[in-house]
Amino acid sequence: MTQRVEHSDVLVVGAGPAGLMAADVLSAAGHHVLLAEAKPSPARKFLMAGKSGLNLTKNEAFESFLHAYAPVHPVLQQALEDFGPQEAIAWAEALGQQMFTGSSGRVFPKAMKASPLLRAWLGRLADQGVDLRRNWRMEALGERVGFATPQGSVEVAAKVVILALGGASWARLGSNGAWVEMVQDYVELRPFAPSNVGVTLAWSGHMARHFGHPVKGVHLRSGAYESRGEFVISERGLEGGGIYSVTRGLRGGAPLVLDLLPDWSVGKLAQRLTQRKPKETLTKFLKRALRLSPEKIALLMEFAGPQPDDLAASLKALEITGLEMRPMDEAISTAGGVRFESLTDSLESRKKQGLFFAGEMLDWDAPTGGYLLTACLATGRRAAQGALMSLA
Repeated sequence: MTQRVEHSDVLVVGAGPAGLMAADVLSAAGHHVLLAEAKPSPARKFLMAGKSGLNLTKNEAFESFLHAYAPVHPVLQQALEDFGPQEAIAWAEALGQQMFTGSSGRVFPKAMKASPLLRAWLGRLADQGVDLRRNWRMEALGERVGFATPQGSVEVAAKVVILALGGASWARLGSNGAWVEMVQDYVELRPFAPSNVGVTLAWSGHMARHFGHPVKGVHLRSGAYESRGEFVISERGLEGGGIYSVTRGLRGGAPLVLDLLPDWSVGKLAQRLTQRKPKETLTKFLKRALRLSPEKIALLMEFAGPQPDDLAASLKALEITGLEMRPMDEAISTAGGVRFESLTDSLESRKKQGLFFAGEMLDWDAPTGGYLLTACLATGRRAAQGALMSLA
């Protein structure tokens, strides 16, 4: 049986933010782009991320922005210098989306959802002639790229190929890392690991009444990573932005340490602790004198005991013991993937000319807060620019 073969200037595999950006840049330059997506609809993870408010980027000084990716590879740094927070905002506004910056510096569309932005983006791609193929699952990578499609097996012969296949989290939305075996002859890989993921804890019974409650105004530290944020106590453990921001430290085996009173100096705290009244319970004292929330008091009692040996030390450096990181498929993103050392500065394979990589399948890591989306867009754009040079 003769296998159907299609031809295109450019083949982009994966219709998430990185793949869509690559298709946008190349089609705007006049090239025919075939965009293959394994799922029935594009950008499913993008839409899921925007259900409660699409955090597109973080509007802050670029040095602080770049620090979120530390240690950042020079190629990723260059991609972000070319397409950083201000460029991401301008790009979204060019698609008709009014943007605003929240008090924390996070940037959202005024519509808050991802769907209006995606509809406008897909409309522009259609106007530029991008040929979007749905339910096309990549099966082989060689001189041609093989797909399983609703019409049977298809091979695509393209002048350049850009892979934007995602990481290995949220498999139900398309990011399952199944591409690893197909690319390992062309690039070096680092094993995947969960990032931006909650932790599991075996709580004692007294914690149950705090499930679902947020803990705010905490400084978190794990190894070299630290943040000021909040998280939620859940039946399974701890989750939320504050925890996600230090998962790189947790993944390396460093303990999780909380400062429950980050605005208090050690001296001020020591002085206040001398004011406990005779016969006053510790819980009542913590509420009255330190204004600690019930959730902070519960965490203190859970991990330092009902009568901490050194109360000041426990309040300023409470170690959360017995935690385990959640599994990879519960992670918002993953570390690991295609190593930058096996790619050129244009994100092209050093072993296979015309094969480019972009997005979360690259080996970089960052917390939530707009950093993930911006890097996906920036690397999709950089791979496309490299493809344009190759086509020229």
